[in-house]
Amino acid sequence: MSVTLTEKAANEVKKIITEQSLPSETVLRVGVQGGGCSGFSYSLGFDTATSERDRVVEFHGVKLAVDKKFDPYLDGTVVDYYDGLEKRGFVFNNPNVVKSCGCGSSFQV
Repeated sequence: MSVTLTEKAANEVKKIITEQSLPSETVLRVGVQGGGCSGFSYSLGFDTATSERDRVVEFHGVKLAVDKKFDPYLDGTVVDYYDGLEKRGFVFNNPNVVKSCGCGSSFQV
């Protein structure tokens, strides 16, 4: 799997799924889209459908889906959850990034 999910991030995802009463077959979909100040930005959302193009793996009780076309951009990426005084949210630790901007969600590989 090109992307992994930490236990802390998985717990936050499970909390959101419960709070929003999402269906039991809900998966967390991670991807990449064009745009952002450095060329690409991460996409993160919920989905109830997967296809043969997806890699689907379960981490700490959460199913994670990534389209195989994103492997070159996301290989080795760890999705974590940060909860600090100055900010709160999901963070992407991507070893392929050669340039990023101050927002933390835009990158270049």
